[in-house]
Amino acid sequence: MYKSFLSWRYLVARRTNLIGIAGITVGVGALILILSIMTGFLEETKHTLRGSLADIVIEPSAFDRFGNDEPPKPAPYLEVVRNNEYVASATAHLTWGGILAREGTASVASSAGMSGTLGNGMPIVQLIGIDVQEELAATDLRASLLREPSDSDKTANRIAVEDPDHPFRPPSDVAQDDFLRPWVVVGERVAYENRLHRGSIINVATISFDSRGNGAQSNREYRVAATFRSGENDADSTRVYMERDALMDLLGDRLEFSQIVVRLKDYDRDKDAARKSLGEDLVAAGLLGQAGLVWEVRTWEDLRKNFLAAVKNERFLMAIMLGLVLVVAGFTVFAILSMMVTEKRRDIGTLTALGATPNGIMILFLMIGFWDALLGATIGATIGTLGAINIDAIERGLSQMIGFQIFDRNVYMFDHIPAVVDPLAVAMFVLGAFVCAILFAAIPAWRAARMHPIDALRYE
Repeated sequence: MYKSFLSWRYLVARRTNLIGIAGITVGVGALILILSIMTGFLEETKHTLRGSLADIVIEPSAFDRFGNDEPPKPAPYLEVVRNNEYVASATAHLTWGGILAREGTASVASSAGMSGTLGNGMPIVQLIGIDVQEELAATDLRASLLREPSDSDKTANRIAVEDPDHPFRPPSDVAQDDFLRPWVVVGERVAYENRLHRGSIINVATISFDSRGNGAQSNREYRVAATFRSGENDADSTRVYMERDALMDLLGDRLEFSQIVVRLKDYDRDKDAARKSLGEDLVAAGLLGQAGLVWEVRTWEDLRKNFLAAVKNERFLMAIMLGLVLVVAGFTVFAILSMMVTEKRRDIGTLTALGATPNGIMILFLMIGFWDALLGATIGATIGTLGAINIDAIERGLSQMIGFQIFDRNVYMFDHIPAVVDPLAVAMFVLGAFVCAILFAAIPAWRAARMHPIDALRYE
């Protein structure tokens, strides 16, 4: 009983112990906060990319798609894919690059972008031709159409969709006298940067190639029906959705599809088996070569593996760097306890003379390290968890206070600071703080336990 009482008294009587507690608090809080943000970045990236790419992407070889006079059709691929036991839905995409030009006075901005140094500001867009009902079943397009604009992005130009089941249907508040221009859905940032509104006319220009490699320039006018916000800045600032038939018409019917996107019944459970099974089915049907098992049938994680691996590595390196803060805090605990053992030699001698055992003396000083870890880890875990949960609001407040945007939402893939607090990770950080504090307290405690009572009582 005396060990708990005296250890607490020694702790509160010496204010330098607050330095060790503060070091542990900073270490634990920083670990939880930063790694929660890094985990949030990783999970948000996965969610965003998975929504736009579905679960599995099948991209037949470019030689198969462009090398024949008769372009392949998506129907045979879709038939094989949809008969697979792991597949919930699938749809064909026709993806192509283009340049977007604006109508009226806004065309000045298009000209400025084209004439800028290295084409800076040139309105390059990714044209995606889809079959609407199949697309809504296979990807998160519906959620992107209905998602509200970000509160933090005051520059967003939201054009709400009237009917998410028919996003290319002419809006009811626009004159229905234009039957020549197909309707499209553009990213929210595309709409803002190009000053678009409902019914705006845009001109899309591109180049398509025949089987001989001869290029043909094509351009066509379209009208804007609505915007979408996926949360992925790259997609929201470059992507234009249109009917697949409309994009085929722009390309001169030289290509019907570029990829098949697949949604699985249970991605986490079946992703590896489904990828292998789909590849084997398509090879058996003669639609892919043997190389297709590796290069043409891939999960969305395979397509983004370099980026995801980079985020994971950064999270691991950040954990190591922040873990050093706990090591520094441990050295602080070691230094403070070493001085305390020296100062309390008479107390140690008195306790030993009164019957305290060497183990009791060692436990007494180990408990001081325990109190340091308990207070520091508890406060640090509380601050780190609350900070991670409210990090986006905290960043906005600080940015507004100092007049500088700390987190530039135009740079990253999403328009908020994501954070995921993992209770298991928090428990591991707290446990790590205890282990670090006890280990660094062990040496001074061992010195105190080995002290001879006569030498201790004679200490001046």
